[in-house]
Order: sequence, then C-alpha cells, then structure tokens
Amino acid sequence: MTPLSSSYDRRTFVTRLAGAATLLALPSGLVSCTRPLRAARPHIVLIMCDDLGYGDVGFTGATAYTTPHIDRIAREGIIMRQSYSAAPVCSPTRVALMTGRYPAREPVGLHEPLTTHPTGLPADPSTLPRLLKDIGYHTALVGKWHLGTAPEYHPLQHGFDEFYGFLGAAVDYVSMRDTEHKETLFHDGETPVRPEGYLTDLLTERAERIIGTETGRPLFLSLQYNAPHWPWQGPGDPAYAADADPKSGGSPEIYAAMMRSLDDGVGRVLAALEARGISRETLVIFTSDNGGERFSHMGPYSHAKMTVGEGGIRVATAVRWPQVIAAGSASEQVNITMDWTATMLALAGAEPPRALDGIDLMPALFGGAMRPRDLFWRVTQRQQQKAVRSGDMKLFVDVEGEHLYDLARDPGEQHDLLARLPSDGARLRELLAAWEREMLPPVPLEERYR
Repeated sequence: MTPLSSSYDRRTFVTRLAGAATLLALPSGLVSCTRPLRAARPHIVLIMCDDLGYGDVGFTGATAYTTPHIDRIAREGIIMRQSYSAAPVCSPTRVALMTGRYPAREPVGLHEPLTTHPTGLPADPSTLPRLLKDIGYHTALVGKWHLGTAPEYHPLQHGFDEFYGFLGAAVDYVSMRDTEHKETLFHDGETPVRPEGYLTDLLTERAERIIGTETGRPLFLSLQYNAPHWPWQGPGDPAYAADADPKSGGSPEIYAAMMRSLDDGVGRVLAALEARGISRETLVIFTSDNGGERFSHMGPYSHAKMTVGEGGIRVATAVRWPQVIAAGSASEQVNITMDWTATMLALAGAEPPRALDGIDLMPALFGGAMRPRDLFWRVTQRQQQKAVRSGDMKLFVDVEGEHLYDLARDPGEQHDLLARLPSDGARLRELLAAWEREMLPPVPLEERYR
C-alpha cells in the first residue's frame, strides 16, 4: 500500500475526516472507517467505461494519446492496481454491479441478452439504485443499460429517478440506432428519442445537467459511457450505414479520438462537481466493465475481452474523494465489480436484501490492511472458460485444459506451473468446484441466443 503505511491508525483516520468536516460524522464510541453516520452521506459518481483495455489510459501506461482528466482522478486519489471486472463481457458485469453478487447467480447474468431477448434483470429484490433511492438519494443513470429491454426491466423500474441512454448493447455514436435491432432504443426517461450529436458528448452533457441540479438530496450518478466500445467512430465521423457491420472499420487514430473525447467528458464531469461546490463531498469511481478489444492495449496482460485471461478481466480503476482518500496513493487490494456495490451501500448506510459477494473497500481506500480474496469467473459466450484467483495463484480452465499461473511473477500468464505445483492446482480446483455448485448452471452455447 503506497504511500500509506501499515501504521495507518485511528488518529490518521480522524485527522483526514476532520479535513472534510461536512462529509462525514463519526459514530459515537469506536472510530470506524467503514460506517460513517447515515446523516452525512457522500455524493457518488460512478464512471464505468465500456471495453476499456487496462493500458488504455495514462495512469496505466497509455502513450499513443493522453488522458489528463482521467489521470487527475488517479493523481488526486488512489489507484487500485489489482481491480477486476466480474466478467469479461458487458451484461454479466452490470448484473454484478446492480446486485453486488456474482452474475452467475442470476439467469440474465449467464449471457448477454440481445435487443429482442426476453430476459432481463428483475427489479425485485431491490438492486443498487432502489436501495440508495429508498434512503434518500437522487439516482440517475446516464448511458448504457444492457440488462433487458422489456418494460419490467427498464432502469426506472429499478429505482433510477432519471434515465438518459440506451437499453441495448451498443448504439451508433452518430445516428443513435441500436447496433443489433437497428431501431431507436435511446431513451429520455421512458420516452424513445433520437438526439443529435456525438454519443459521448451527449452523455456528458446530461451528466453535467444532473450534477448541476440541486435536489436537496445526495446524488448517485451512474455514468455508463459506451466508449470505447464499437462501433469505432470519433467526433465528426459519419454514421454507419444501416446494413454495415458495426464492428467493421476503425483505426488506431479513430480509437485515440474516441479516448480523447471520453477523457474530455470526464474532465467536464469533474468541472461540474466543482462548479456546484460538491467536489470535496463526492466519491468518484472510474473503472470499466471488462477488458478491451481490437484497438485496445492490455498493458502487461495477455488475452482480451471475452476471455477470463487477465487481459479480459483486469480493469484500470482509480478513486477520488478529496481530503478523505489520500491523493497520490495506490493499493494492491484485490477487488472486483461487486465490491464497489458493497462499498457504496456501506457508505450510504443502505442494507442489501440479500448477502453480497462484494466487500466494503473503504478500509483499503483509507490505507488499511488488505483483505485476502478468492475470486471466480466463468464465461460461456463464444467459448467455455472459467478461472479462480486465490492469493497470487490463478487456475485458468479452457477447452485445452487447466493452467496454473503465479500472477505476482507472471502477470502475462506465460508460464504454466500446473505440472510443478500440483497441490496448488488441486486446492484451486476444489475452490472453483465449490463456487460452481453455488452458481446457476451455465447456458449451453447453442442455446444462448434462442
């Protein structure tokens, strides 16, 4: 944990909170770094990118372009160096974010629902936005949903006060046509709309408007950018033809333009918080739903989206909360998507309706001791893969068999240790089997899109 040390104690914690006196009030008796009084809830802005490669931003090594505003979150907050998505693909990760649980616990988490697919995420039991709304938050979703298009699965049914974005997997950045159904699934509230402009800018403009509106309640803004997910279009590029493959085209230059637009949007969001005077009272989380695709850089990791290799599930993550989280710090705490759900609920004082698989990360964000984790993944879309990480050891299972890696020494997963360390392989195999017994059975490949 750098630059914070293991000597982080009660006095340090109290001093840091005193510097943000309007943010938190400590409970009587013992000082707690995980449970502030519910009368002093922070604003929360969650910025989740789509298909962002681990090495696609400056603070993780991008060099083809700059991301100064995204890097500012890291510079003024904490870099989480061992962050994972709950899945290597969009919808299951979003299931984990909404429920705080492994996606394979929900039928919709077993695959990505197409635009015309009848499944979706039920609004009961209550998901993240409903839990926050019920304790007084103003809740808003801007951007991607991808958890069902039927009315009963609509974001407003889940407790979002506002929704401005699209229901499917992706839309053309210029025409706003859904890339699967070729129809308008872009909504303002419940009303389908087709706004004019560039998608990333439109989402940013709505986020600015929401941040700038005083509601008398703490704000939870889930800003789910589509960038840099295909179709690869930069500002000023034309719309794709209606019969074109949305995954065609693109170039490193177009990808760089998309990333610069995304970074500008993040900068405008941070500026909006400052303009309203709530920047110091706001927890900002920057992360991604999974690893990158065609034009992404995965940093030191191999594999990409749609795999449970490190490149498919490692995500660039930084968190800022001025005067509460130490600027310029970093953590090696292993974490995963649903941990942010647990953290936000704990900070707000909301009680989940079911046991969570996520853990509260505030002790790690404050510089406390790291918590050992066993993490699990499974993907059956396009291919069959699963994995477990315990400590630094990872068992990776694909159609070719089992592979064992020491991520501390081999983050790129190049050296299979299974033959040399059979006992480690056996231990992780048992962990993975026990986890699988708790999950729903996978959907066979041939049935995923029926």
